[in-house]
Amino acid sequence: VQLQASGGGLVQAGGSLRLSCTASGRSFGNNGMAWFRQAPGKEREVVAYISWSGGSTYYADSVKGRFTISRDNSKSTVYLQMGTLKPEDTAIYYCAAKRAGSTWYETTSYPYWGQGTLVTVSS
Repeated sequence: VQLQASGGGLVQAGGSLRLSCTASGRSFGNNGMAWFRQAPGKEREVVAYISWSGGSTYYADSVKGRFTISRDNSKSTVYLQMGTLKPEDTAIYYCAAKRAGSTWYETTSYPYWGQGTLVTVSS
């Protein structure tokens, strides 16, 4: 699976952005998908996860109620709608495809990664 993330940019605190991640290669619909982020000097952390069907979603506590993950399997695309952005949301955001049967919250569960897209939130 090849993943291409897009949609990052500069936004003021309180604003919104939508990230997209489009997959190519093997079947996209079989993989759970997640968005991770990595801020300067910090470890990469999971932000949100969506199951292959879209029926289950999970969020980091820091983004609950502000971010929404969704997917359109007909377009092989997963989205992250980010609202009420805060300066601490500033990071490079990565999409990733999960290995079947592995846990959604562990970085090691994801063998496929996009290239990352930078989100900068100004105060």
